[in-house]
Amino acid sequence: MNGFSGIAFKMEESIKAKLIEIGATSKTRAVAIQDTNLDTQELNWLDYIAGGLFAQVKKTNDRRYYVSS
Repeated sequence: MNGFSGIAFKMEESIKAKLIEIGATSKTRAVAIQDTNLDTQELNWLDYIAGGLFAQVKKTNDRRYYVSS
């Protein structure tokens, strides 16, 4: 695993854990960015992590975030 993918994996896992902790586990339970308690580094990665086709972190059209199963 190269350095970039290792950092991306770490950020994705951290973001997923925080979203699950606050109950953002479906599209109907998605939360706004200000309700996520993400740190600055996680916020910088959020759109990248949520932008992948097979990503587990998803973004709604109104920019709320959740973890899909």
